[in-house]
Amino acid sequence: MLKYKLASCIFLISLFTFSQQNNLKALVGGTLIDGFGSDPIKNSVIIIEGERIKAVGTMKTLPIPQGAEVISTEGMSVLPGLWDMHVHTMINGHADYSYWDKTYPPLFEDVIMPSSAHQLLMAGVTSARDLGAPLKESISVRDRINNGEIPGATLYVSGPFIQHKPYPGTEDFRWGVNGPEDGKRKIKKLANAGVDVIKLIDQDQMTMEELRAVVNEAHKNNLKVVAHGHRPEEIRRGLKVGVDCFEHTGLSSAPQYPDDVMKMIKERTADMSQGPLFWCPTVEGLYNYEYVRDNREKLDNDSWHLGLPDSVIADIKNSIQHPDRLPYFQLTPSRKPTLKTKIQQLLDAGVVLMIGTDSGIPMKFHSQSTWNELDVWVNEFGIDPMYAIRAATYWPALWMGVADDVGTITPGKYADIIAVDGDVLRYISLLQDVKMVVKRGKQYK
Repeated sequence: MLKYKLASCIFLISLFTFSQQNNLKALVGGTLIDGFGSDPIKNSVIIIEGERIKAVGTMKTLPIPQGAEVISTEGMSVLPGLWDMHVHTMINGHADYSYWDKTYPPLFEDVIMPSSAHQLLMAGVTSARDLGAPLKESISVRDRINNGEIPGATLYVSGPFIQHKPYPGTEDFRWGVNGPEDGKRKIKKLANAGVDVIKLIDQDQMTMEELRAVVNEAHKNNLKVVAHGHRPEEIRRGLKVGVDCFEHTGLSSAPQYPDDVMKMIKERTADMSQGPLFWCPTVEGLYNYEYVRDNREKLDNDSWHLGLPDSVIADIKNSIQHPDRLPYFQLTPSRKPTLKTKIQQLLDAGVVLMIGTDSGIPMKFHSQSTWNELDVWVNEFGIDPMYAIRAATYWPALWMGVADDVGTITPGKYADIIAVDGDVLRYISLLQDVKMVVKRGKQYK
């Protein structure tokens, strides 16, 4: 009996030791860009234990634990998992919104939104801010990802857009505001449901009393407010009531932001008691439209098929069969030359830019949008690649209030890590082919 008990104890100890060792991973040899913006660390070693990063060092300074699974990152750039701060998981590149909104809501929760989140993850986007979708479906998909039931980028969801009046046929994911008290009620409902952020659009059509009520109630419930910046008055009013982040460069084909708007922006960035002013310019879809229109390779790439039924894939393909005829983009050639000017105005004013893409809009697929945004910033607009990477890692995590857990490769944080072959600081477009994706310690690619 004693021998049996002793043997059982030895077996259990061995099993526990093996389980611990098997729970260890070591990423060895790559050039580490940790997200803080300092010089990359060559010949890096990252030890992962379970979901989190245990230690970070180099091959000279950090021993690899015995029994750890060694994953070579030799010749690779290793960096935090990317964030995309403006995605729409309820859509996936289809060109006809009114048709999509009538046809596919029954598939949002179990097919469309999970597919979008999975595509983002496989593109190296481990976290994303999902701005505008039905409430129940948003919460469900987010929570199933967080519980490990389905694969996907970690989502931070807004649920429905908040605006003056929903567009016809969109009432399930666009909530109108009829007076300050109604605005407060809508925000309380979203907060009680557990959303992560509030998405505000068309705020120039609200009364100032309604707008203040919405923003103040959001802040009272510890929810930040993301607001459209399509029109000058949207920006002016958003600044007056203290929204936390603006989306899009906006202003259609106007060559630049008006002087009075820039004065307000500079006054806001000068007030550091409020922290930085954040902005997601979402330029790639506009900047690359003409190229995509005339070169269909990105449209024909099957990466955006992941998780979608053949019937939906065929429907999307049919809707974008003639990219030159899409009403959505007819003014885009006139807008393209203004994009760099507006981004430079924001940078010169001290705004902190973050990577957001509007992923899911016509011809913009979740499997491609994020790296394309980074590529346009760096290779077309001349933005420093380290700034661009931090705009897709460090700053989004800080804005979202989760910098203690993600955003940089730091001991104690979740192991959200990606790697690409080669030097990503020299060739940012390498991000179109992410070779390794680790999210919360689990290797997905």
